[in-house]
Amino acid sequence: MNPSALDSLIEALRCLPGVGPKSAQRMAYHLLQRDRSGAQRLGDAVQHALQAIRHCQRCNTFSEAEVCERCLSPRRDPSVLCVVETPVDMNMMEQTLSYQGLYYVLMGRISPLDGVGPRELGLDRLMARALDGVVKEVILATNYTNEGEATAHYITAMLKPKGVGVTRIARGVPVGGELEYVDSGTLAQALRERKSCSG
Repeated sequence: MNPSALDSLIEALRCLPGVGPKSAQRMAYHLLQRDRSGAQRLGDAVQHALQAIRHCQRCNTFSEAEVCERCLSPRRDPSVLCVVETPVDMNMMEQTLSYQGLYYVLMGRISPLDGVGPRELGLDRLMARALDGVVKEVILATNYTNEGEATAHYITAMLKPKGVGVTRIARGVPVGGELEYVDSGTLAQALRERKSCSG
């Protein structure tokens, strides 16, 4: 027997991160009971996005054009390439207002348990991008998870022999953080990566 339209809607809403069965059910009832026009807008927006949005040919982020505005900007430094896992990570880097280079978005990370290896990530595209003759430094800004670390190590092993400078974003105590509230692993890493003070 096919699921009802309501069951199908609830199940579809469960694909969103952090949405369990009860939340999906509440959302579905809200859309049907109180906001049918909102439901229509949501459906139309999802449909439009699926048709209009693709991957930028240069940095692999989401874009409506073949090459995104950021990659085309003459104000960015093309000799520095920052590698991030997701478009959200790229947006976070942009919010720092301290990076003016270009990006490459992996759209994931190496995770053997999930069946994601270098081939699935398309690291050959990253190699071609990093070895274009313009890039001098690749900054690895993958997350400090086991998978993010494995991804950073793999990319480093790929690029170092090719003569491209590879750096990794630092870890440590957050700005404005108090030591008593910082976990011991972060504090240990901050201690290992300490720098000399300029006076």
